[in-house]
Amino acid sequence: MPKRIVFLTGTRADFGKIKSLIQVIENDANFESHVFVTGMHMLEEYGYTLIEVQRCGYKNIETFNNHTDEATMDLTLGKTIQGFSSFINKIKPDLIVVHGDRVEALAGAIVGSLNNILVAHIEGGEVTGTIDELIRHSTSKMSHIHFVANELAKKRLIQMGELPHSIEIIGSPDLDIMFSNVLPSLDVVKQYYEIDFESYALAMYHPVTTEIESIKEHIDNFIEALTQSNKNYVLIYPNNDLGSKTIIEAYQKLKNNRNVRIFPSIRFEYFLTLLKNSEFIIGNSSAGIREAPAYNIPTINIGTRQENRTTNNQIVNVNYNAKEIVDAIFKMPKTINNTVLDYGNGNSAQHFFSFLNSERCWSINHQKQFKDS
Repeated sequence: MPKRIVFLTGTRADFGKIKSLIQVIENDANFESHVFVTGMHMLEEYGYTLIEVQRCGYKNIETFNNHTDEATMDLTLGKTIQGFSSFINKIKPDLIVVHGDRVEALAGAIVGSLNNILVAHIEGGEVTGTIDELIRHSTSKMSHIHFVANELAKKRLIQMGELPHSIEIIGSPDLDIMFSNVLPSLDVVKQYYEIDFESYALAMYHPVTTEIESIKEHIDNFIEALTQSNKNYVLIYPNNDLGSKTIIEAYQKLKNNRNVRIFPSIRFEYFLTLLKNSEFIIGNSSAGIREAPAYNIPTINIGTRQENRTTNNQIVNVNYNAKEIVDAIFKMPKTINNTVLDYGNGNSAQHFFSFLNSERCWSINHQKQFKDS
């Protein structure tokens, strides 16, 4: 009988991370994959990206609307637990796979662990400067198996008391798609999204929930800097954390700006093509820390959201001051070569698949243990 695997996705970002992992087992006789779609995917305001999941043609897709309000992440967590628990008890999977640092991932790990089902967490052991870090580490502690990006992430999980044999380094799964042959051409992407810029930068700014009192000032400074630079920008909506409504409302100031094209969401492969061909990326998205360096694209990283994450010479960190942001834009080098990354070689799906087919995977104890250092 095939092993039943459930992948949980709540955002366009985490779906991009797990897409290659789903695909590698989708048509394998040893596994039966299910995709539980919730969170931002279900919201019209953010592009209703459920469509992007459906386009992949997966055999088993379950949807659940967990939205409450951006100010009630705790209630969203509770609602997700309730909906996912109902689904899990219906199909009784052998393994639940979650990614990252969203409340949906935490909900998936809680449901799995409390129902005596193995939980695998993708990209635990990372650090940031926001509430996301608390969620990520909590998700790791509620998980049994850890698929991490590199040795440093593994080391952090061991510091947290996780058993070394439960941790497998597979790299960052989005690199599988980034360096594949499935990306559309830039002309196709520009035509699809009606982008007529010859050159452009990508702009993505997410709310920092621990700095909510200052979000209005910070986003106004960001918009002022983009406007003053007089460059072309492809601007993508934030995630739906507390403060997102303030950011989206502020973007209305740019509605008639000929230098800015605003989108609620962009298909993952199309986004990668835009990133690969951009002048730079600006804002506070993890794409500027993880994906952009892989393409040797410069990053202007604003504020504290990516604090403590990996840095290199192509990432320029600035504060929330509009003048400092503008100065960074005009000092940004055109290209940077030979960036050294430690996120794998674009073969995460193969590592993931091999581990699922190993005796080690299914012998991991459901009863969590803490390893003292």
